[in-house]
Amino acid sequence: MTKHWKENRSLLLFAAPALILYTVFKLYPAIVGLYYSMTDWNGLNKEYSFIGVGNFVQIIGDENYWKSILFTCKYVAVMLLAANLTALTLAVVIEGRRRGKGFFRTLFYMPNMISMIIGGFMWNFIFTKVLYALADNYGMKFFDRSWVGDPQNAFAAIILVSVWGITGYLMIIYMAGLQGIPVHLKESAALDGANAWQNFTRITLPLIRPSLTICVFWTLNAAFQVFDVIFSLTGGGPGRQTQSVAMNIYEEAFTGNIRYGYATAKSTILFLIVFLLTLIQLRVMKKKEEEM
Repeated sequence: MTKHWKENRSLLLFAAPALILYTVFKLYPAIVGLYYSMTDWNGLNKEYSFIGVGNFVQIIGDENYWKSILFTCKYVAVMLLAANLTALTLAVVIEGRRRGKGFFRTLFYMPNMISMIIGGFMWNFIFTKVLYALADNYGMKFFDRSWVGDPQNAFAAIILVSVWGITGYLMIIYMAGLQGIPVHLKESAALDGANAWQNFTRITLPLIRPSLTICVFWTLNAAFQVFDVIFSLTGGGPGRQTQSVAMNIYEEAFTGNIRYGYATAKSTILFLIVFLLTLIQLRVMKKKEEEM
């Protein structure tokens, strides 16, 4: 018993710094935020009133909030497919090369090293200046359009920049999974007459399920909280048509008629949505991993 206690005490001591940081910067703000979501605090005054579920009742009729939820869901669905498909394709192609693996890993990972706020402003300059110059000077009429001013084009631009920024990170995770596949399995399948597609679907894809689970989980959470790309690229426009739920919350808390308690209530709803979807996603993916 004494030995067992000593081992647990050592583990607790090593984990203590992380637990303390998590409690101070994650758990405590979440609990306090839940309390403020039931107040009319504006984030500035010391005096505020407890109003119970008043903020949540008001959210029911907040049309802009639900529009931002729908836009965010659309963004999440497209990003889950586009980002993971692009990253997995790049990982497979690069791992299949005999030379230049390090160069291409670095090349596609580099956007992940740039803050997406900066990346968004860079792409905003490209969409509003560079592409128009190409259209005017070289007759490339395809580029002569409103990339961030038209709702449909703006959504495509946001997806493009988001995939550009996240693909490198996901690609590295997929490459780690690919490197863990025993070579003899692929060689045996090839000897049995399996083509490249059968090799990928019957051997590669099932064996990288853990990597797929991690990438889908990470993409889901990051996409639901998207703010920086949209803020720097379109600002939520035109006319709130590309406003994500995170931007809607930011607008409520820090611009115009500041209502911090109301914004916190919106954040609480967003947390519940992401939490439930994450649980469902992890449960489904883990079940598939066990079946494989």
